Amino acid sequence: MLPAPSSLSLAAARLQWPLQEVASVSLVGRPLAALNAHLHRGARLCVLSSDGASPAAIAALLDARGFGASRMSVFEHLGGANERRIDARADDWTHARVAALNLVAIDCRASADGASLPLTHGLPDDAYRHDGQLTKRDVRAITLARLAPRPGELLWDVGAGCGSIGIEWMRAHPSCRAIAIEADHGRQRLIEHNRDALGVPGLQLVEGVAPGAFEGLPAPDAVFIGGGVTLPGVLDACWSRLREGGRLVANAVTLQSEAALFAWREQHGGELTRIGVAQAEPLGAFDTWRQALPITLLHAFKR
Repeated sequence: MLPAPSSLSLAAARLQWPLQEVASVSLVGRPLAALNAHLHRGARLCVLSSDGASPAAIAALLDARGFGASRMSVFEHLGGANERRIDARADDWTHARVAALNLVAIDCRASADGASLPLTHGLPDDAYRHDGQLTKRDVRAITLARLAPRPGELLWDVGAGCGSIGIEWMRAHPSCRAIAIEADHGRQRLIEHNRDALGVPGLQLVEGVAPGAFEGLPAPDAVFIGGGVTLPGVLDACWSRLREGGRLVANAVTLQSEAALFAWREQHGGELTRIGVAQAEPLGAFDTWRQALPITLLHAFKR
């Protein structure tokens, strides 16, 4: 192989952008929705296109997400005799197709309603479509802190609901992976929407009831059980499949599920934490605290 400058370095040089300040995103063989995780006010992106229609699709996505004011520069045949550059705002993009070999540089500029989400755990609850089966924001942040995602690790999200735990696990680092295990078909469709909208289309879905649904799945580095801890064998099956050094976190709301966590801890160890969250809400002309249902959280580390 002969050494040569990459398309990323060539594009950054043409734009006079410091390469170390540019995030690279590949859409080659990947869904367009992967771009959603990188949209932040002031971000500079270099996107490797899938084909000649990619720039128009990117422009439409930016406009729909409130980033229509972003400046796009499309470079065709970078470094070659036919190199060409096209510049326009995303909301003014008029080129349905360009050369198949192209790279898109984006200077992200958001409107006031641009959907730029924080990088921390605990996204707003309204970032998700759900049917009520949602680990709420504050509890979600605590849960993910206990799960402690690290680059390259795999999470099983058992009883995934709308997929919030697996989604935020994957948003922690581009190489984090997650499998959402959910028996309800309608919730599977909610997970599909949420994973794309929040920029992690690689979240894998498994439709089935635990523990039978675990058959054939790769061993996880962490497991979250958001529903089904009272189903016979679920806790033990998750623990037995967990890698050494892995973490198991399970949340319980009902007395029966809490009792299951207490009984399991007696055999395997772990920590139990009680989480209580209250929100200030109006009461006549005054305000009062409205207590959410308390959560019992089990956190166990497999040695």
